[in-house]
Amino acid sequence: MHMTPDLVTSLRPLLTAEASAEAYASGTEPGDLEQAVWLRLLERLAADGPPPDPHRWLRSAVRTEARRTRRTTRNERPYGTEPAGVAEYAQEPERLALAAARRRALREAVRRLPGRCPRLMEALLSPRDLTYREIAGELGISQGSLGPERSRCLGCLRRLLTPEVAAG
Repeated sequence: MHMTPDLVTSLRPLLTAEASAEAYASGTEPGDLEQAVWLRLLERLAADGPPPDPHRWLRSAVRTEARRTRRTTRNERPYGTEPAGVAEYAQEPERLALAAARRRALREAVRRLPGRCPRLMEALLSPRDLTYREIAGELGISQGSLGPERSRCLGCLRRLLTPEVAAG
């Protein structure tokens, strides 16, 4: 099923306002939040058809995406902020070998991803620590598409790695 122009037209102003209101508190850009909600709506339309009350659904979806972003931001840690003792423990030969094996498995799984996911994930994993702007330029896609594309690729990667993790 596709989004009708009437549905898009009626929801766009509300989505812009709701995303602008929620974006700052969630630590994201309003455009990224809007794009994530449009994606959720497309998924909803494909699975279940249009929501009975699109405006109510949209408000709820914006808040859900904002909470998801806050949770992700809260769980992410900058490099070099390990607790005391972790750095020394990580230098033990077995740990180094296991870490190298995990990196190899991750790189192999990334190469098996569909579409442009391998290039995106390689850019995200790059030791050059590229910004979203640099990655978007390198891949030739808009910066606003990068977040949803990254989420989709990470979901594919998670599905690929789950059997390997369970077997390990």
